[in-house]
Amino acid sequence: MTLEQLVRDERMNAIIGWSLMGIVALGAIESVLTGVLLWGGFELAIVATVSAPALITGDWTAMVSWPLLAVATLSVVAGVAGFPSETVVYLAVATLALVVVVELETFASVELSRRFAVVFAVLTTMALQALWTVAQFYSDRWLGTEYLRSQTELQWDFVIVTVVGLVLGGLFQWYAGRFEPAGAVARAANGADSP
Repeated sequence: MTLEQLVRDERMNAIIGWSLMGIVALGAIESVLTGVLLWGGFELAIVATVSAPALITGDWTAMVSWPLLAVATLSVVAGVAGFPSETVVYLAVATLALVVVVELETFASVELSRRFAVVFAVLTTMALQALWTVAQFYSDRWLGTEYLRSQTELQWDFVIVTVVGLVLGGLFQWYAGRFEPAGAVARAANGADSP
């Protein structure tokens, strides 16, 4: 099976995607059990977001492309492997934002041009980073963690996560144009019939 067939096959995409989300779910459980509640909650948010289309449609193959889910899984595994938490968070936030945008375009009646989808993914990345910052603030306040150290660091977090979101969105735009991921053909056919 070639990479192109692997990307286009919805059943294989779902098998790989669910396996990757199993890894993320195990990472979430490990985070919660070791007392890293905020990160565990974020990992669970990734799993819930990716699972939403399958739960809503009742179709286990309703899932975004596995390469995008591989990036989400990579961010979780990188955190466990000891990579700097800031780098892991930037990648995870940008990936989650891109998953949200791809799910909206694929499974809802939203139609976005590829360029606008990248811009929308970057804006969604910035919004998710803002929510992450609020969660860190309350974690510091209520749980005694020390996520937020300085305002300068906080501002750089927004700049870096925006750049990561832009790069990731551009890479996904290239990937979607080249490989036409699982679900894209069916979506295009369904869109042609609509008024």
